[in-house]
Amino acid sequence: MARVWIFGQDINTDQIVPGRYAPYMLKNEADLRNYPFVEHRPDFAPGVQPGDLIVAGNNFGCGSSREYAPLALRLVGVGAIVAPLFARIFFRNALNLGIPCFTADLTSTLRDGQEVELRLEEGLIVTDEGQHIQLPPPPAFLRDVWAAGGIVPFYRQYGRFPGEAR
Repeated sequence: MARVWIFGQDINTDQIVPGRYAPYMLKNEADLRNYPFVEHRPDFAPGVQPGDLIVAGNNFGCGSSREYAPLALRLVGVGAIVAPLFARIFFRNALNLGIPCFTADLTSTLRDGQEVELRLEEGLIVTDEGQHIQLPPPPAFLRDVWAAGGIVPFYRQYGRFPGEAR
């Protein structure tokens, strides 16, 4: 089962990864996995497990267009991010990296630390109490990009971008 990590509104890319931990400031890009929410929520990086779910308020990923903010979340294995509204550039960077993002407000439905199962293909969250939460169904091209692991892996696999004629 995945763990839910609840965040508030207006979580910006500097809160996700402060600039001083940018990949070009580190010896190894993989070290970026040590720094998501290092100041905003210090228990996140050491406690997050692959497949865990971030549930946040409005405007997740606002601020600068740093692609290394969603990259850090991919490196720690975040299974998906659910928020009512995403900053457009963050949403696109997450798509490029294959991180599923769903638009829904679940901050008052789920609890921080709650165990859930994310059924990505169905867009469904099943809570440890048996509650089924249907997320807005993502279009087929998004599911295809997620399955491939991002835009670049999709292109390498299919020789085209999503939505282009086969």
